[in-house]
Amino acid sequence: MMPASRVDRSSCGGAELDMIDRRTLLALAAGTMAGIGPGFAQGTTLRIGYVPVIGASALFVLAGDGSTRDAGFDLKLTKFDSGPNAIQAFASGTIDILVIGIAPVAVARARGLDASVIAAAAVGGAAFVAGPALAKAFAENGNDPAKAFAAFRAATGRKAKLGTLPPGGVPTVALHHWLWKVGKVERSDVEIANMGIEVVQQAMLSGAIDGGTLLEPSATLVTERDPRTKRIVNSPDMFPNIPGVVVAASGSLLKSRPDLAERFVGLFHRATELVRTDPAKAAPLVLAALGGGLVAEDTITRALTSPAVSFVNDPARIRKATEDLLAYQVELGDFPTAPALDGLFDQALYERGLRTAATR
Repeated sequence: MMPASRVDRSSCGGAELDMIDRRTLLALAAGTMAGIGPGFAQGTTLRIGYVPVIGASALFVLAGDGSTRDAGFDLKLTKFDSGPNAIQAFASGTIDILVIGIAPVAVARARGLDASVIAAAAVGGAAFVAGPALAKAFAENGNDPAKAFAAFRAATGRKAKLGTLPPGGVPTVALHHWLWKVGKVERSDVEIANMGIEVVQQAMLSGAIDGGTLLEPSATLVTERDPRTKRIVNSPDMFPNIPGVVVAASGSLLKSRPDLAERFVGLFHRATELVRTDPAKAAPLVLAALGGGLVAEDTITRALTSPAVSFVNDPARIRKATEDLLAYQVELGDFPTAPALDGLFDQALYERGLRTAATR
């Protein structure tokens, strides 16, 4: 069972944003500007939407350590189980900041959403884990994907069944890139089943699939619970520098309270440093958001130090990888054209936020 809340993590991708067209986003934005929607509350509360994944760990630290209250504002967190729901709330003005995968934000912005990425949060976040038989094939074939999957089919008489998120999920994009571009795997040697991340974890532990992409902390949890399973490759090696989670701010927040956005960025950066340098101290706060009472604190600590994820804040570090990711998603058919990156990243606000943090 997935240690985090029961959600479909496909929201880290972009394909499902076809459910929200440009007309809907523009209508929601117009309603907010006209006073129909709630807009940005001019108080001291930042309304944060998020999808509960390991890449959002800095947010979970901020939610639990009291630093935002010390800085003069509170956080009101809202959890979302899908990209469309999160983006719709964002566009309607009920959310000031969204901590989510880059693709939904980029696609929605191209369709009229007034929002910008003010910080990165993480690179990667997932890993490909093989069940016992497939792990054996990898071990016997020098971890060469093409040879391993061919050997598995020769030994079992069937394709390897792999579990991953629905189309558009970042781990799914990474899996396809690794299979076809990096590993040169024969398509006839694998069968891909799209499912929710919790289902992938359950299917891995029950032996219903032969391998799958698992988001942290699931990748760590599964290999701990069943040592016969093996981590084969991490998402940054499946798709170089693949963006995981970003921090996007609404246009209304950036126009009305840029100072508040800057303070948030500064604190988010400090929280990221804690996650990076002292994961054991950050783990209890992350566990409170992701553990659901089913995971040991040590497991969260190991997930935070997993090679599957690295915690970075500078948007410039993910710009090129974001461009590559969106271009490959077009190749996969997740959306017809790649969203333009012009104006997507607010590098200047990010840098002001760092200066704010340095002076406090």
